[in-house]
Amino acid sequence: MRVVIAEDSVLLREGLVRLLERAGFTVQAAVGTAEDLLKEIEREQPEVVVTDVRMPPGHTDEGLRAALVIRRQWPSIGVLVLSQYVEERYATDLLAGETSGVGYLLKDRIADVGDFLDGLRRVASGGAVLDPEVVSQLLVRRRSDPLERLTPRELDVLKSMAEGRSNAGIAEALFVSESAVAKHINSIFGKLDLPSADNDHRRVLAVLKFLGGA
Repeated sequence: MRVVIAEDSVLLREGLVRLLERAGFTVQAAVGTAEDLLKEIEREQPEVVVTDVRMPPGHTDEGLRAALVIRRQWPSIGVLVLSQYVEERYATDLLAGETSGVGYLLKDRIADVGDFLDGLRRVASGGAVLDPEVVSQLLVRRRSDPLERLTPRELDVLKSMAEGRSNAGIAEALFVSESAVAKHINSIFGKLDLPSADNDHRRVLAVLKFLGGA
């Protein structure tokens, strides 16, 4: 069974390669970005893909958006999302409608390697594998205020944005790096369902949502 892996953590990526090869899978490629994942899918045409959600360059939802592209362009290829997070915005699209050959599992909840391998084989053969926690979170979040999707740290960042601070000012106030602030802001944009645009415009929209929900 042919598989392509997309995971930005080198240790986890190599661990998955060895695990799957020992289990009899043929790992055609193992990459660290969503862009490389799509290139390898087009070149290798695997039977199934294992992808993380958050990958370079933004570390938000690049892997999940790539999974949606795969589902649209190569519907015969199974897609198993393996992540620490439930990203509602694109997970809902991934799981909507036809759910054959699709899976979404949370890394921290996989207690048995055999169950994971069985789930991957099921997805490759056209079945569906969904972590109950994924389903639960999606149902809850669809009924909640968008601001409730944000983590406490993301709310701190958004509050600082509402106070007019720059990324550097937010980093200084919260004692974090500017790169960490940028990642939090990208995550905020995604969770608040803000459309792709220039970042200054999205900052204004995010602040307006914050002030409207305060």
